Amino acid sequence: MTEKPVALIVLAAGQGSRMQSDLPKVLHRLGGVPLVGHALAAGRSLDPEEVIVVAGHGADLVEKALAKLDPDVRIALQEEQLGTAHAVRQALPLLEGFEGRVIVLYGDTPFIGAETLDVLAAHPSDVVVLGFEAADPGRYGRLVTGPEGLERIVEYKDADEATRAIRLVNSGVLAADAATLREFLPRIGNRNAAGEYYLTDLPGLARAAGRRVDVVTCDEAETLGINTRAELAGAEAAFQARARAQALEDGVTLSDPATVWFALDTAIGRDAVIGQNVVFGPGVTVESGAEILPFCHLEGCHVSAGATVGPFARLRPGAELGGDVHVGNFVEIKNSVLDEGVKVGHLTYLGDAHIGEATNIGAGTITCNYDGVGKHRTEIGAHAFIGSDTMLVAPVRVGARAMTGSGSVITVDVPDDALALGRAKQVTKPGLATRLMQALRQKKGN
Repeated sequence: MTEKPVALIVLAAGQGSRMQSDLPKVLHRLGGVPLVGHALAAGRSLDPEEVIVVAGHGADLVEKALAKLDPDVRIALQEEQLGTAHAVRQALPLLEGFEGRVIVLYGDTPFIGAETLDVLAAHPSDVVVLGFEAADPGRYGRLVTGPEGLERIVEYKDADEATRAIRLVNSGVLAADAATLREFLPRIGNRNAAGEYYLTDLPGLARAAGRRVDVVTCDEAETLGINTRAELAGAEAAFQARARAQALEDGVTLSDPATVWFALDTAIGRDAVIGQNVVFGPGVTVESGAEILPFCHLEGCHVSAGATVGPFARLRPGAELGGDVHVGNFVEIKNSVLDEGVKVGHLTYLGDAHIGEATNIGAGTITCNYDGVGKHRTEIGAHAFIGSDTMLVAPVRVGARAMTGSGSVITVDVPDDALALGRAKQVTKPGLATRLMQALRQKKGN
């Protein structure tokens, strides 16, 4: 952690026309969260005092997404996209009074690591540019360095053959003291073919004024930017490969690693076992020793030690499974707490419910939690027994050690230790089934 206070400016104003999408590029998902969420997650490792996202195209959508993703972020608006330096200038008024280090990131560059950002934040130079040794430098801007640090950034179209042979290239990420940005950003002009204000001009202006400008480097994979659907798919593959490798290194058993999909914030304890074809959405925590059987989907939930889930189960946001809970096949749980030892074997929906410890939920049980207007809760006490095919019409409470008969529709609270039966009286007509079938066959024959 650097001693200087840190602020982040994340550029997220571009349309991303090559994505062929009405959605702003930075909101396309990678590892279950918008691309911009990856830059924010890495930057948050520095414990920044300020985080500003510069939005432009689809700003309302970006702001709405950020309100859920990182509600402490502040939004600066770039109404006209006039280049990267112009974007950073839109954020400066929100940094009034801030005198620390500012790091400029890109919302479509998801893989820059926390360690790299820490180096940028702690570097003593006035301006620091993040570069990398490119396997294929292509049309990247070249970083020309010398004894005094970074001498200049040369765009490909302006480079001679000797300069084009340089493999050290510019990532676009930059760190500078806030005072340096305030001094030099207004001096950047737009006398170029695009008529835009480029942040890459800042290091040259600072160096010409006698400021120290340097380069730090990172692995090329950290600088991967997303511009097309194909690049997004490639980034997803890279993200999943890293997440799987990390899970294995952390002591998680993956029965078939290639079929398990992780989100950015998936947290799994050692000795957990994850079966094949399991998908983790955002916000999932699985404690040590739990087991997720094949073909499950989990999102926004917590699975405690000793619990088993699946196969073919779905845990939706707000699902909280206590220790040694068993959730079986074709069970869906949403916004519900299952205390220790609860058994939900199969074919059940539990929504907006609290199930007491060691309760057994029979097959086909449904909490009828939605009346067309609002959601209502179901409360079931400890050591209760819910018979198969019970409909629990919320709001309703079933007491501790109580039972419901199979096929019951429960609309009234059931006291502790009571048995509740809520089904129509059976009527039996001897011989009627045979007579009906004979009549139907005769009719069909005619």
